[in-house]
Amino acid sequence: MAKTSMSPPTSRLPDLEALALFIAVDETGSVGAAARRFAISQPAASQRLSALERHMGIVLLDRRTSGSTLTDAGRVVVGWAGDLVRSGAEFSKNVLTLSQAGQSRLQVAASLTVADYLMPMWLMKLNAVLPDVSVSLQPANSERVVALVSAGDAELGFVEGPAAPREVHSIIVSHDDLVLVVAPTHPWAKSGAPVTAAKLAKAPVVLREPGSGTRQVLDRALDVHGLTIKPSMELGSTTSIKEAISAGHAATVLGRLSVEAELAAGTLVEVALADLELSRDVRAIWANGRTPSGPAGTLLAVCTR
Repeated sequence: MAKTSMSPPTSRLPDLEALALFIAVDETGSVGAAARRFAISQPAASQRLSALERHMGIVLLDRRTSGSTLTDAGRVVVGWAGDLVRSGAEFSKNVLTLSQAGQSRLQVAASLTVADYLMPMWLMKLNAVLPDVSVSLQPANSERVVALVSAGDAELGFVEGPAAPREVHSIIVSHDDLVLVVAPTHPWAKSGAPVTAAKLAKAPVVLREPGSGTRQVLDRALDVHGLTIKPSMELGSTTSIKEAISAGHAATVLGRLSVEAELAAGTLVEVALADLELSRDVRAIWANGRTPSGPAGTLLAVCTR
């Protein structure tokens, strides 16, 4: 094959998107596959790669009817290109963050208990420090919060449960024990006797849905005793559960934070548990390995004071 002549290289930086496309050729094995990754046509990809070669004054690809392979020089360049492309992407991200500094928006997801009973205080403290930051709070059960943070749909999440989620990084920011509660007219409220795990597992109960931090803690504690529980109802709202048990026919297990007002008013009664340990930590979670910065980092600092 005839040797392709190249014009002298320029001192300007190469097109970083074209470099990223060239890296994709190396990773996928063909110009066509690289073009599909970038959602452009193969002729458009070929034109960008040719322009990159002219700019650098180096033949990067050996083009044949059977396909394109990297030249020796191309293999050297692709080894250098990765760091440059990553640095360029990081630069663009930081410039975008800087340009939006005056109109910051923080996406937060929190379990229902945390959203209702802890987030209002934390967000008021954040607002006192960063009044220009707009916060979008999405309440969901703990399982869903982990999914939102993992997918990048929330910068910071807050969950409760028996253990740290493996999919994300986390730090303990608070604590909330679970308590067994009933209406004052329930037989357990009248007897005053502690309830065993076996008795609870057989009793009519109204509980949060599987996937919630509350349910995870209860199910795991019962599993230690070889027990499972079949609730009469599963509801996704703490308020709905408290309303459902008010008639006195069923019990529930909820976080102490969510029933403090009712216990103080006497509209619900705490029943002691004989042989169940229902403690749980509240954790802040985030997707990458670095501690959150900017508004997310400030909120994390507020929560851990």
